[in-house]
Amino acid sequence: MSLTTTDFPGLLIFEPSVFKDERGFFFESYNDKVYQQYNLHFSFIQDNQSHSFYGTMRGLHYQLNPYAQTKLVRVLHGKILDTVVDIRIGSPKYGKIFSIELSAENKKQLLVPKGFAHGFSVLSKTADVLYKCDSFYNKESEAGIIYNDPALNIDWKIPAEEILISPKDLVLPPLSNCINNFEF
Repeated sequence: MSLTTTDFPGLLIFEPSVFKDERGFFFESYNDKVYQQYNLHFSFIQDNQSHSFYGTMRGLHYQLNPYAQTKLVRVLHGKILDTVVDIRIGSPKYGKIFSIELSAENKKQLLVPKGFAHGFSVLSKTADVLYKCDSFYNKESEAGIIYNDPALNIDWKIPAEEILISPKDLVLPPLSNCINNFEF
């Protein structure tokens, strides 16, 4: 499994070694020994999975401390644009976005550390997304940022009239007014 760093401290891209033959393919999607080799020590304790249709926009979500979550995101079927915003106060990348296409085809995985708002848009007809979390979900610590905050100017690669978004996500605040207790 190879690791690619990004310009955002702690935000990492993993690409598994895929073994293909006439029967299909095989790869290790997660191996704690590999993470330890990179001095990454997480205890993933919850898996979340979603099935979504083209145009679905989920996010930008995060949980406040002490219930913040590190996430390892991958796509089982389809293709998404996975996007994060660094909201760690004092970070040189505060308020900056990072986006990457994750798909069943490329098998890339994004490790999203605590202190990032996370969301994705579905670019294929359907997509199944799985992410591992190192902390349990806690409803009282839910927080988020509106997906179309003009200060972030995120291109979700979906025409505005085709975006499918939950009523809950439509009332999230902009970055400038979001609740945030993360320090870099």
